[in-house]
Amino acid sequence: MTDHCHQYRAYLVGDDGVFRSAEAFEAASDASALTFARQFTRHGKVEVWQLGRKIAVLEPDQPLPTAHTRQ
Repeated sequence: MTDHCHQYRAYLVGDDGVFRSAEAFEAASDASALTFARQFTRHGKVEVWQLGRKIAVLEPDQPLPTAHTRQ
């Protein structure tokens, strides 16, 4: 059985609320996408999206939110 990966984007959000940069990546679930995107919070607030669906907003130095995961 092959694991399905989903397309995600992590957007670094500036102080003015405007996206400053984006990183596209693949992950098997929302939870694994949040774990991967956590690395970008060293630069500030990060929004994690899967297509048109916002998964979470990650703040620097805060624990990962509980995601409604898709397997």
